[in-house]
Formats: sequence, C-alpha cells, structure tokens
Amino acid sequence: MTDHVDLLLAQWGERRPDLDVSPMAVIGRLKRLSRLIEAELRRTFAEHGLDPASFDVLATLRRSAPPHLLTPAELMRSAMVTSGAVSQRLDRLEARGLVTRSPSPTDGRVVEVALTAEGRALVDRALPDHLATEERLLAALGTDRRDALADTLRELLESLGDGVD
Repeated sequence: MTDHVDLLLAQWGERRPDLDVSPMAVIGRLKRLSRLIEAELRRTFAEHGLDPASFDVLATLRRSAPPHLLTPAELMRSAMVTSGAVSQRLDRLEARGLVTRSPSPTDGRVVEVALTAEGRALVDRALPDHLATEERLLAALGTDRRDALADTLRELLESLGDGVD
C-alpha cells in the first residue's frame, strides 16, 4: 500500500539520494493526519454550534471538579494557549451564556470561570459525538495497535518537553 508520503519520499530519494529523508515518513504523516482529524472534529463540533477552541474550554471546565470552575490561567495551562486566546474564547462563550466570569470570593484580583448549566448541557451533548468521531477515525487500528501508538506518541511528546509538571 502506498500513500502520499511514500510518493514524496520516493521523489526526494531520486532528487537527493545523499540525504536521509526517513524523518519525513513520520512527520509528514503526523501533519497529514492532524489536518484530516482536525477537519473531522470541526464537522462534529459544528453540529453542536461549536468550534474546537470552544469545545476545548467547555470540556476543560466540565472535567474539572465540581463546581466546574477554573481561573483563566488554569484554562490557559490546560489548553496550552496564550492568555489573549483564552480571553477571546471566554468572551464568545460568555456572550452565549455557556460560561460566567466572576471575581474569586477569596481573592478579588482573581477571576473564576464557571460552566453554566447550559454550557454543561451542551458539552454533555457534544462529547458522545466527539468520542464517536474519534472512534471512527481510529477504527482501522485494533486495541493493541491503538495502545502502542498512544504510548509511542506519549514518549515522543515527553521527549519534546510536553510532560506534566
């Protein structure tokens, strides 16, 4: 079986046989997979009136301990985005009534972001469809191969400094 990356590797092999282009076999496929997966997830989220960024914030709040509230800094760390990006996401979600922002009762300098009942209901409706999409995307792999791939990707991420502190 041949994919687009195999063709690319063969072309580089012909044009630059002096170079080891084997890293492209992995990175190229990861990049292509990322684009394909992102497009499928966007479709699923759009069915619920969401985009990936909005789902990320709602899901992060939902999986936090009740009462499902975090500071913007905690959301930023969890979502790995800048404070400006979190602020824009929160503005949109708050305007839709999916989250609220309020001063912390213990520290007036800190804002707490809470999931509203409507936000919780929305993420609870979207999550099963999201998981079904992910399951469909991984259907070609059996459980053992999925587990091995997850372990390999974790190892690579940790080697690049993306571990939990």
